[in-house]
Amino acid sequence: MDQLDDILHQDLDPAETQEWVESLSAVINREGTERAHYLLERLVDSTRRSGGYLPFDPTTEYVNTIPPHLEAKMPGDGAMEWRIRTLIRWNAMAMVVRANRKPGELGGHIASFASSATLYDVGFNHFWRAPSADHPGDLVFHQGHSSPGVYARSFLEGRIAEDQLDLFRMEVAGHGRGLSSYPHPWLMPDYWQVPTVSMGLGPIQAIYQAQFWKYLEHRGLIPKSDRKIWCFMGDGETDEPESLGAISLAGREGLDNLIFVINCNLQRLDGPVRGNGKIIQELEGVFRGAGWNAIKVVWGSYWDPLLARDTKGVLRKLMMETIDGEYQACKAFGGAYTREHFFGKYPETREMVTNLSDDDIWRLNRGGHDPHKVYAAYHAAVNTKGMPTVILAKTVKGYGMGAAGESQNPTHQQKKLDDEAVRHFRDRFNIPVPDDKLKDVPYYHPGKDSPEVQYMLERRKALGGSLPQRRRHTDVKLKAPELAAFEQITKGTGDREISTTMALVRGMNLLLRDKGIGPRVVPIVADEARTFGMEGMFRQIGIYAPFGQKYRPQDADQLLYYREDQKGQVLQEGISEAGGMAAWMAAATSYSISNQPMLPFFIYYSMFGFQRIGDLAWAAGDMRSRGFLIGGTAGRTTLNGEGLQHEDGHSHLMAGAIPNVRAYDPTFSYEVAVILQDGTRRMLEDQEDVYYYLTVMNENYAHPDLPQGVEEGIVKGMYLFKDAGKPKKSEPRVQLLGSGTILREVIAAAELLEKDFGVSADIWSVPSFIELRRDGFDAERWNRLHPEAEQRVPYVTGLLQGRQGPAIAATDYVREFADQIRAFMPDGMRYTALGTDGFGRSDTREHLRGFFEVDRYWIAHAALAALAKDGKVNAKDVARAIREYKLDPDKPSPQAV
Repeated sequence: MDQLDDILHQDLDPAETQEWVESLSAVINREGTERAHYLLERLVDSTRRSGGYLPFDPTTEYVNTIPPHLEAKMPGDGAMEWRIRTLIRWNAMAMVVRANRKPGELGGHIASFASSATLYDVGFNHFWRAPSADHPGDLVFHQGHSSPGVYARSFLEGRIAEDQLDLFRMEVAGHGRGLSSYPHPWLMPDYWQVPTVSMGLGPIQAIYQAQFWKYLEHRGLIPKSDRKIWCFMGDGETDEPESLGAISLAGREGLDNLIFVINCNLQRLDGPVRGNGKIIQELEGVFRGAGWNAIKVVWGSYWDPLLARDTKGVLRKLMMETIDGEYQACKAFGGAYTREHFFGKYPETREMVTNLSDDDIWRLNRGGHDPHKVYAAYHAAVNTKGMPTVILAKTVKGYGMGAAGESQNPTHQQKKLDDEAVRHFRDRFNIPVPDDKLKDVPYYHPGKDSPEVQYMLERRKALGGSLPQRRRHTDVKLKAPELAAFEQITKGTGDREISTTMALVRGMNLLLRDKGIGPRVVPIVADEARTFGMEGMFRQIGIYAPFGQKYRPQDADQLLYYREDQKGQVLQEGISEAGGMAAWMAAATSYSISNQPMLPFFIYYSMFGFQRIGDLAWAAGDMRSRGFLIGGTAGRTTLNGEGLQHEDGHSHLMAGAIPNVRAYDPTFSYEVAVILQDGTRRMLEDQEDVYYYLTVMNENYAHPDLPQGVEEGIVKGMYLFKDAGKPKKSEPRVQLLGSGTILREVIAAAELLEKDFGVSADIWSVPSFIELRRDGFDAERWNRLHPEAEQRVPYVTGLLQGRQGPAIAATDYVREFADQIRAFMPDGMRYTALGTDGFGRSDTREHLRGFFEVDRYWIAHAALAALAKDGKVNAKDVARAIREYKLDPDKPSPQAV
């Protein structure tokens, strides 16, 4: 390897090298850089054809990608924009500092926006278009920690009042006027569009939003336009797998509507990002290799004269050799330190700065703080065709904070500034706040008629209006089909056996036939569409492929062949649950972002859903997504052969923790139909900000007809499936509850109890324990707060009130799932919850259900044990059940092995 490095990096014949360089320079001068690039590519190709497959370097010099003579010139009033930027900086700082001088330790961040203020300012003033009659609007993923700067701009524009700035991170005390810590659409539904502070989620969302915009265009649902998605992130954030995990998709599909802006201030939250390396170079190579256009904005304009004098390339060599830890120290320790430890490394570079004072050296700016360099990069990005763009902008973390935090390792934690630091900040940015007011850190507004504010408003008017802004409802009116339209799955199957997965796919196909809603259904799979029985959609509606199908599929002679199409409706995102979820979120928020309501279905193995992409699922709730998540082959005993890592026993608990998720575990096809119809109505027709989670199974069995009058109970979470009739005086009775496939074991257990022990059972289907729990706690809370009013009865309590015997609930999920409703049992009703606690196993369904103690025999035994405690049967009956049903009383608990 050392020998290879010598070959690649040592010049064995400088004279020959100079001849080649001069020849190339002549080509550039005479015919341009494109011709020179073509010749270089031919030379590389010729070398490789001769067997010279040496590695190539995907990075360029550590200088700006766009040379000064090719920079697009920034329009507008640069001095005015600098003035506005200083006011925004001050107010952002004041908001955080004032908040943290109050009792309560509210927190907040100064340093991130301090480093990225110019990056945002140029975008707001010149590039980011708001939705208007003339343009659909761009979408900006703001870096979460920079939210104070966005609020400060809105304050100057008159969108946020001064007293609201003092309600930063005080959303409870603010009674609806508080400002959320970070971008949160749930908390500020007219302002923020996308939640981004959970690091890595912004970038992956941005990529799939860009893909979905192309999808909408290719399908003719929105007109083609030049709208862009801008995603801001920090260089430290790129370590998150989601940040870079999908960039190859953007390059592969040529998403030229996507622009990443990475604020490279060289610091993570606790110190250097790549103290021993160079993060900008690393990221340039990663993105170029993934097919992105990479634009580096490393140095500001003050460096241009020095670089122009660097005829021998020594300064460029020094820039390449210097690592990020050293660059951070130079900014932290000032001009004299930089003269000695940076420029002083070579006589040539030391000589370059002899006529510069230490202050002049300290003022040598980084590219991300130079609006002219940033504008040139943004201009190049928006005019790039056929590929996404990443802008790598070098900045200083804590810029302007001086000794209190500029380029210091603890800068991210800096939330308070003492009076001297505030004074330094004021003087640095020339803010007109008198000395006697500094201790209050007052906000500064120049007045609504001031030149600064008028300039800001004029720039935003030219770009369509204020940003950020969010649309709550789509203008497109849709009518959900009535339940009768789902007759194919509300009617029983007779002797035919199907799974609830098949029932769901049939329901989706029925929605696809609806003239209004059909084009808006977006089936999404990470992979294994055939496993879920969706292969019929391949030919029917096609798989989305931005460039169409360029090959003849292997199964082209079959009825259900694999068909890709530029207008395809199915999104198949490969083996990436995070990618599938991000695509689902793009479709689920299209009503707001693109004014186009869509109905996405993301179908995946349930174990790889909420558990694997739970942070995205939480963000989906925050951003008011609407659509269906489908956990396929769900439960801990239905995916019988796959074992521990595939068998889900807890996804519903995770789903239930997200307030606006409606989660259901249906057993029969008619339950699936009712839930689909209800969700479609609520999300598309009523435009409610909820989304649905359904678990479906691959176990085949016969399904009955939709019983009369159970629709409301299905939606609310519980209904009487079978009434055992009027109880006899001496007859013991139990209430049996179940969901999913285990409801069928509950039904079988009722038969055993009747046949073997003369115990009758009312059978309850419980499609949603979560809905029952929420209803119960709502009633309980209301009753506590209204002690003199007529007390509310929880729904489940009302159903079971007056019913005899103990209640036994069994599901394919951990006991906690069914145990959620224990508090709402009628007074005196004993409650037993059975579930699949423990790690999964590979075996048959029969053996697994016996192992986890949720099959018909264990359910019947639990019912008898509860009856015995109530004195309705005796202990001998319980012991007989153990013997006759061959239950092992000494077997280890499933959760212990």
